[in-house]
Amino acid sequence: MTTPEIILHNYDTSPFSEKIRLIFGLKKISWASVEIPVIMPKPDLMPLTGGYRRTPVMQIGADIFCDTQVIIREIERRFPTPTLFPAGNKGVMWSVGMWTDKPFFQASVAVIFGGIGDAVPDDFIKDREQLSGNPFNIEAMKSAVPMMRDHWRAYAGWIEDQLDDGRRWLMGESPGLADISTYMDVWFLQNGFPPAANILNEFNLVNAWSERVSGLGHGDRHEMDASDALEIAKESTSTTETKEDPFDPNGRKPGDMVSVSPDDYGRTPVTGELVASTAQEIAIKRTDERVGEVVVHFPRAGFLVTPAK
Repeated sequence: MTTPEIILHNYDTSPFSEKIRLIFGLKKISWASVEIPVIMPKPDLMPLTGGYRRTPVMQIGADIFCDTQVIIREIERRFPTPTLFPAGNKGVMWSVGMWTDKPFFQASVAVIFGGIGDAVPDDFIKDREQLSGNPFNIEAMKSAVPMMRDHWRAYAGWIEDQLDDGRRWLMGESPGLADISTYMDVWFLQNGFPPAANILNEFNLVNAWSERVSGLGHGDRHEMDASDALEIAKESTSTTETKEDPFDPNGRKPGDMVSVSPDDYGRTPVTGELVASTAQEIAIKRTDERVGEVVVHFPRAGFLVTPAK
């Protein structure tokens, strides 16, 4: 069996997966795609992540990367050319990502699902309620659509303003992380509920820019069966080296048992032995009978790390 360097566990309609797929396109990376269900159960993903259920998840051998923040950092580390930060501004680009992942994305969700309305399947509603811990209230979303369209239009206006000096990309003359993170919400609106995309009618620069981002493509994609991905994990050994963070404000160190979970939704904790950590990433070792020993990586921003109970 030939082992691909990168396996992405994703589904085609996932906006966060589209962000990673476009990065593969920008960097012209060859990768394997494992299709996962849109809703739970996800029986071939849980052995890898230990309970983390959000999409996408990236696998490289026995190293499992959860959340696009840590996925992007690992891709950039392994494939630095062309860089995702062509104009520098790394901190600004990461901050843009937090805006696009949270308030911009939430406005997109409300506009899309408020527009779809009663056509949203019941099993999807129940799944998303379990994911968020809150009601997935379609009627409330319908009521919120006018306000969220206002928010969405304002955000699109920010993109237009950034492009107003004639630049082709948000940070200058080369595409980067800011473009791909921001485009995620444009793509989601255009594909999730196309009638709502008329919000973009007044933004000629945004429309031309979005076509350029879409043109980056998805790199060299090949399909893989989930069973093969699990076998690769089982036959591999993590390449993550033990690393203590001397500046950890809570004094954590390798060998500590910790639990990691998102701070907003999908809060199922993943428990394991701390292997390595920095200000931006934490990696924990865990074992599952189907995949053996794996190391699961999480970002620090937007995630909670607590002592394991």
